[in-house]
Amino acid sequence: MTDVRTLDTTRLAPWLREHVPGAGGSITAEKFAGGQSNPTYLLSVDSAPRFVLRRKPDGVLLPSAHAIEREYRVTDALKDSAVPVAPPLALCEDSGIVGTPFFIMDYAQGRNFWDARLPDLVPVERAAIYDEMNRVLAALHAIDPADVGLAEYGKPGNYFARQVARWTRQYRATETQRIEAMEQLIDWLPTNDPGLEAIRIVHGDFRNDNMIFAPDEPRIIAVLDWELSTLGHPLADLAQHVMAWRVPREGYRGLSDADLPALGIPSEADYLRTYAERSGAGPIDPAHWRYALTLAMFRNAAIRQGVYHRAISGNASSEAAAVHGARAGEIAGLAWRIACGEEGACL
Repeated sequence: MTDVRTLDTTRLAPWLREHVPGAGGSITAEKFAGGQSNPTYLLSVDSAPRFVLRRKPDGVLLPSAHAIEREYRVTDALKDSAVPVAPPLALCEDSGIVGTPFFIMDYAQGRNFWDARLPDLVPVERAAIYDEMNRVLAALHAIDPADVGLAEYGKPGNYFARQVARWTRQYRATETQRIEAMEQLIDWLPTNDPGLEAIRIVHGDFRNDNMIFAPDEPRIIAVLDWELSTLGHPLADLAQHVMAWRVPREGYRGLSDADLPALGIPSEADYLRTYAERSGAGPIDPAHWRYALTLAMFRNAAIRQGVYHRAISGNASSEAAAVHGARAGEIAGLAWRIACGEEGACL
């Protein structure tokens, strides 16, 4: 099995010279730290950072998981849109080059914030960063998929139902022990589907650490990690993003235990209000929001379970996968409490 921390450039170097302009010269690869999914490497040409390589992990993978081909397609479609991406340069579906399929994209050099509290910034800077994330997400959801060649990027209709079915299957395929809250959610989600319909491009994992900001201003220069993108309902994408407000710092890098006014970070309610104004969608129905948040948490728990399963199978991208995956039960429990609401109707 290939060591995901290193990358053999023996076959990669000649492939790059043939397929990527400007990739001549000696090639070195350095894996980016963090991340639990597709191993990602900074490629330097003659010692100068130039490109990024993103590939599938090794081992047996779940169907439709780690779809770097889809990442390539969606970023290629959006490269000239109002949503900033690192332009993709070449796709290789031949596993014989680096061990798995991969694609090459431009290197977006700037700032990346792993902690949602943005500890190195002052309040006015934090406010600007959050406003920029809000702006870009609304811009993404404003794009008509057909206008950028993505009309068939996902199945039409029944998005919430299909998401519940998909992540239930993924969870079952990687289940290592019974998580009671997941069993409750698997029953609750299908019977409480609000039946909302909208067809927009959804990123699927829109959060501060999946973005590169300009070095000297609060401007996103690239939204990264489009692995989970598809066509779906924008409320689901928004809920996935706003999960950060519902989880603590310890273990999740979240905001639930933060003094938001002191930090200059908007409250969840204010952030939703700004998004609603920008998107033109109007006020968000509380019942719809509760469902979307519950689904986002359920999905996150299923993903964490998959990460944990890969860790114990020996092909996770990060050594921390086992730690993060073990938190699937915590997230599922939080999802169940959100589903029940303040009145505790389903407890």
